[in-house]
Amino acid sequence: KMSVPDYMQCAEDHQTLLVVVQPIGIVPEESFFRIYKRISAVSQVNVRDSQRVLYIRYRHHYPPENNEWGDFQTHRKVVGLITITECSSAKEWPQTFEKFHLQKEMYGSTLYDSRLFVFGLQGEIAEQPRTDVAFYPSYNECETVEKRIEDFIESLFIVLESKRLDRATDKSGDKIPLLCVPFEKKDFVGLDTDSRHYKKRCQGRMRKHVGDLCLQAGMLQDSLVHYHMAVELLRSVNDFLWLGAALEGLCSASVIYHYPGGTGGKVGSRRAQGGSLSAEAGNRHRPGAQEVLIDPGALTSNGINADTSAEIGRAKNCLSPEDIIEKYKEAISYYGKYKNAGVIELEACVKAVRVLAMQKRSMEASEFLQNAVYINLRQLSEEEKIQRYSILSELYERIGFHRKSAFFKRIAAMQCAAPSIPEPGWRACYKLLLETLPGYSLSLDPQDFSKGTHRGWAAVQMRLLHELVYASRRMGNPALCVRHLSFLLQTMLDFLSDQEKKDVTQSLESYTAKCPGTMEVITLPDGLKLPPVPFTKLPIVKSVKLLNLPTSLRPHKMKSLLGQNVSTKSPFIYSPIIAHSRGEERNKKIDFQWVQGDVCEVQLMVYNPMPFELRVENMGLLTTGVEFESLPAALSLPAESGLYPVTLVGVPQTTGQITVNGYHTSVFGVFSDCLLDNLPGVKTNGCTVEVIPALPRLQISTSLPRSAHTLQPSSGDEISTNVSVQLYNGETQELIIKLENIGTEPLEKLEVTAKTVNTKEKLYGDFLSWNLEDTLCQFPLKPGKIATFIVNIKVKLDFSCQENLLQDLSDDGISVSGLPLSSPFRQVVKPRVETKPLNPQESSKVGDFSHVKVRE
Repeated sequence: KMSVPDYMQCAEDHQTLLVVVQPIGIVPEESFFRIYKRISAVSQVNVRDSQRVLYIRYRHHYPPENNEWGDFQTHRKVVGLITITECSSAKEWPQTFEKFHLQKEMYGSTLYDSRLFVFGLQGEIAEQPRTDVAFYPSYNECETVEKRIEDFIESLFIVLESKRLDRATDKSGDKIPLLCVPFEKKDFVGLDTDSRHYKKRCQGRMRKHVGDLCLQAGMLQDSLVHYHMAVELLRSVNDFLWLGAALEGLCSASVIYHYPGGTGGKVGSRRAQGGSLSAEAGNRHRPGAQEVLIDPGALTSNGINADTSAEIGRAKNCLSPEDIIEKYKEAISYYGKYKNAGVIELEACVKAVRVLAMQKRSMEASEFLQNAVYINLRQLSEEEKIQRYSILSELYERIGFHRKSAFFKRIAAMQCAAPSIPEPGWRACYKLLLETLPGYSLSLDPQDFSKGTHRGWAAVQMRLLHELVYASRRMGNPALCVRHLSFLLQTMLDFLSDQEKKDVTQSLESYTAKCPGTMEVITLPDGLKLPPVPFTKLPIVKSVKLLNLPTSLRPHKMKSLLGQNVSTKSPFIYSPIIAHSRGEERNKKIDFQWVQGDVCEVQLMVYNPMPFELRVENMGLLTTGVEFESLPAALSLPAESGLYPVTLVGVPQTTGQITVNGYHTSVFGVFSDCLLDNLPGVKTNGCTVEVIPALPRLQISTSLPRSAHTLQPSSGDEISTNVSVQLYNGETQELIIKLENIGTEPLEKLEVTAKTVNTKEKLYGDFLSWNLEDTLCQFPLKPGKIATFIVNIKVKLDFSCQENLLQDLSDDGISVSGLPLSSPFRQVVKPRVETKPLNPQESSKVGDFSHVKVRE
C-alpha cells in the first residue's frame, strides 16, 4: 500500500522522470542543498537530434514503498539516483563507493542510471575518467555540475526510449506480462493465464504503460492514442483500478496540451511558449485536427493490436477541458473502489482541483476537495496531518473559498500544538493562525473595524483571537498577548457578554502587570507588523468641547475708551458665504483665546459601556502646535454610566495655534493615544484655538465696604466690584483703591473713566475727582507690587425739587467696577464709577452726563 501522498502533485507531473538526490555519509545540510538547488534547476532538457523535451522531477526524499507503484504510473518510478558525498582521502574511497552501491540497491529494480558526486577527493583516483562518478575538489569548485546532469538526463532518455520501443514492439508472441500494483500480486496466484479475459487485461495494462512511457518521452500524441486504446480494453474486462489509471493518463496528457504553462501555480515552472509540445506536435494538434499518429513500431501483429484501424477511427485524441473533468470524476470513482488506492485517489482529486482552478470552476473544485477530505489513509503522523490540512487550505484559497481555507489552516495550526507532539510547535501554530485571519474577515488593524457594520462572524473571530492569545502565551511573548487581547476587547466589545467582558479584562490585567500595553508597533520575526490598539471605547467619548477661560482671566482686545469699537471684518452687513461655509468641524477656529501660562480646560462627555466600574488612570490631552503641559486626571466611571462630564486641563507654555488632537488614557494597564479623527460621531465645537502671550493680572480692592446689591447687571465681559457709601450733602470722602499685580507680567498702563448716572437735581462741581500723577509714578507695576489710587467723592446737590429726597438718598450707592482689557503686551484696567439713578424708571429718559479724565 502506498502510504505517503504527494500533495503538490499536478497533472503535468505525469510527463516527468523522477530522480532522487541523496547524501551519503556526513554531508553538511547547507552544502547538500546548495548542490541540490543547482541540480534541480536542470528540470527540462531538449533531447539532441529531436524536438522532444524531457522534464525531470527531483526529490531529496522518496519512500521506497511508493516506488513499488512505478508500473502503475511510471512517473512514480525512481529512474535516476544522484548521490552526493564527501571524501577526503584515498583510504575512504572504497568504503564510499560501497555505500553508493548499497544506496542504488534501495531503488535497484527501477533505476535507469545513477551518478555519484564526490567532493573533496583529489589525486590519482579523482583523475581516472568515469561515467558514473564525478570528482570535485570542493563545493565552490564544481562548475560542471549542470553539464554532468544534462548528460545524465540524456542517458536516462536513451534507456526510456529503448524501453518504450521495446514494450511497444513486444515480440514475445502472445505472452504479454501482467503488470500489477503491489497489493494485487496475491490475487493473481493461480489465475488461468490462457483465458481471453486475462489476455485482454494484460494487453490493456501494457497499452496504458506504453502510454505513460510515450508521455514521459515527450510524445504527447502517441500517448493519447495508447491511453484511448487502453481505456477500451480495460473497460471491456472491468479492470477498474487500471481503467482509472488509463483515464487519468488521458486527462494528464490533455491537461499538458491545453495548459502548457502548467497547473501547479508555480510561475515559470514550465516553458510558457510551448510547454511540452514540440513545434511538430503543435502543428499536428491544430484545433479540430482528428488524425491519429501511432508510432509504426506499435502496429505489429502481436496481441496488443491485432487491428488498430477501428480504434484509430474512434480515438478522440485530446479531451476537451470539460471532458477532462468528467474523466477525472470517473477515474476517481474507480480508485474509490480500492481502499489500498487511497493515496492515488487523493492525489487525483488534488490534480483535478488544480485544473478546475485554472478553469475558474470553483464549485466543482470544492466537490473534489470535499471528497479528498474524507479519503481515509493509514494513521497519519502529526507532521503529515499538518501538511495535509495546509495543502487543503491552500487549494481552497486558490478557488476563492477563503473561509473554508481559513478553517483548514486553523486545523493545521491546532495540529502543530497537538498534545501528542513531544515538543509542540507554538511558533508554527501562531504563524498559521495569523494566516487564517483574512479568511475570517479579521485583520490586525483596529482601524478596519471602526467604520461601517461589523464584517464576519464575531463568535468565530473571538475564538480565533483567544487562540492567538493562548499561542502567544505559550511562545512566551506577553507583549503579543496584550496586543491581541486589547484588539479583542476594542473590536469585539459589542459582542461580548457581561461575563466575557469581566473575564477578558481580568486576563488583560494579569498580562499587563508583567508587560504594560503600549502604542508601539510590534514587529514579528517574519516582518509582519501589529499596529497599536488604542482603547477608544473605554470609555466612549461622545463630545469634546474646548472651554473659554474664567471671566476674570479672559483676555480682551484693547480699545480706546473714547473711540468706538468698529468691526473691520467685512464691509457687508450679512455675507451668506461666511455664514454657510461649513468647514471641517474639527478645523473650526474658536472665537476665544487661551493665554500662555494659564490653566486651560477641555470638557469631554464620556460613557462607560462596561458592566462594572471603569477606572481610567492618567487621562490627559494630546495637542500639537504649541508646547503644552498636560495635567493628567484619574477618573472612576460607574457601571454603564450614561454620559458623564470629564474636564481635562493643561497649561500652554508657548504661544501660537494649538490643536487638540485627542486624549491619552491608561485602562487595564494599556496606554492608549486616542485621536479624534479616529473616533466616529464625536461632536466638537472646533479643536483649534489661539494661544496669546502671558498677560498681567490685576486685583482691585477699595477702602469702602462692599455693597449688598449690584447696581447694574454685569454684561459678562467685565469684572465688577460694588461698594456703597452714605454721605450728607456737601460732605467729602476719600475712596482709596488698591491696585495689586497678582500675575507674572508687569502692568504698564492705566486708564480711568467715570460715568455718573444722575437724577433731575443739579449737581455742582466735580462729583468724583482724582489725580493720577502719584499712581502712574509706580508704573510699570511689577508682579506682586501694589499701587494706590485716591478718588475724592464730593456731594453738592440742589434739593429744591424733591421733598422726600432725604429718604431716597439712603438708597444711593456708588459702584466701582474694574474691567481688564488686554493687548498682547499689556493689560488695561478701567475702574468705572456709577451712581444708581434715584428713580430707575426714569433713568432711560435722562441724558447721560459723562465726565471723562484720561491719562496714559
